[in-house]
Amino acid sequence: MRETAGELAELQKLLDASLAGSTAHLRSIVTEHTTVKAADLTRILTGMCTLALSTVTAKGEPRISAVDGHFLHGKWYFGTARNAAKARHLAARPAASVAHLRGEDLGVFTHGTAEIVTDPPAGDWPELLEYLKGFYGGDAFDWENEVVYYRLRPHWMTVYAPDLAKLI
Repeated sequence: MRETAGELAELQKLLDASLAGSTAHLRSIVTEHTTVKAADLTRILTGMCTLALSTVTAKGEPRISAVDGHFLHGKWYFGTARNAAKARHLAARPAASVAHLRGEDLGVFTHGTAEIVTDPPAGDWPELLEYLKGFYGGDAFDWENEVVYYRLRPHWMTVYAPDLAKLI
């Protein structure tokens, strides 16, 4: 867990507001008994989490692809090749959604704005780069030229987890 007390409070506020503003149908599925608190979520989402990333083409057509996601400081971080279609989509239309699913045990759904953290480097890039090199290995690829990393700044997030004990 890398989150500060302030980041956990901000994440909990987002989770609460997102669920409170959701439809009655979603609230009938995601309840106080089938979701988790921010502190538990950060203990569950460690290491690499495969994300389904949704972007939109110039014609408004949805596209979905998989990315390696890392949940740090209450936000999703993910990378892709600089020449990937999703990189072009996000450069033109940074609104994105991600989902992380673990069978029927966990669903984390997030909508937000993707921000590049590598070009020019954002303030959190040095810490993120150190983390990523520790995870993938420092020579996994050319970190400066081959990949672009994003932070998904969430404006909506909800979590479905019917049995917390299975996840922690």
